Amino acid sequence: MPSTRDIRRRIKSVKNTSQITKAMQLVAAAKMKKAQDVATSGRPYADLLNQVLVSLKGRAEESSHPFFEAGQGNKTLVVVIATDKGLCGALNTNLLKKINQSLPDGDYDFVTVGRKASQGLARLKKNLVADFTIKDPAKFIEMRTVGRYVQDRFLTGEYKAVLVAFNNFVNTVTQVPTIEQLLPVNAVKLGGKKSFEGMGAALEVAETAAPTIEYAFEPGPAVVFERTLPQYVNLTLFQMLLEARASEHSSRMVAMKNATDNAKQMLKDLSLEYNKLRQASITNELLEITTAKMALE
Repeated sequence: MPSTRDIRRRIKSVKNTSQITKAMQLVAAAKMKKAQDVATSGRPYADLLNQVLVSLKGRAEESSHPFFEAGQGNKTLVVVIATDKGLCGALNTNLLKKINQSLPDGDYDFVTVGRKASQGLARLKKNLVADFTIKDPAKFIEMRTVGRYVQDRFLTGEYKAVLVAFNNFVNTVTQVPTIEQLLPVNAVKLGGKKSFEGMGAALEVAETAAPTIEYAFEPGPAVVFERTLPQYVNLTLFQMLLEARASEHSSRMVAMKNATDNAKQMLKDLSLEYNKLRQASITNELLEITTAKMALE
């Protein structure tokens, strides 16, 4: 049985831990609000660009763009977007489980964004070909480097497809590990909603009707279409990164809140145990005094 001194030490240790988790919760809450606002504000732009591409594709020449055709290689390139830091619950673990279940052993190469992604894939003994570090808050120019890398590797014919694994932000308490095909661009789903809002276990994106707006393109639909597709790929990657960052800060805030609540409950239990031991100690001392007095009489 622990002594009162041991319990006092544990109470002090738990109090210190509770203060740390409370501070981390407040920091994560502030970052979470900013990340959620950035992710949600980028969704309308992603949908609008998608609609413009539909109009472009319909008016461009019949020649197919390489991004709409499968690559000549036998391998698949997978971009994994995870976190740089831990203490965010099971966010990264669930993403790695999703990858392990959905992508069995085969010809897959992996590109990682985030230190936890590279560490997790190394434990799973996956073939890692590139690792990118993008600071928080994320900037589009940094993610464009990743987009240029995967586009170049796809256009050279080294890979037949490019997939992206990331945590899709639904709300503060729900983040869904998701795997989406980035290249080749699915012509059927091109008119669908690409803001990733409301996506869940089924990786289908609800299709929407083709836009009725007539756009005027200069110098011409074919030229604009040719130059817009790489931008579309980069923006899609960037939006996925924003969804992953919103998921990260939301999950960390919830995890730190749970840790703080658990620490408070542990303090109550330890205080109750300490009071019981202290009361028992006082009772034993009183009994010893009473016994000694009776022996002297």
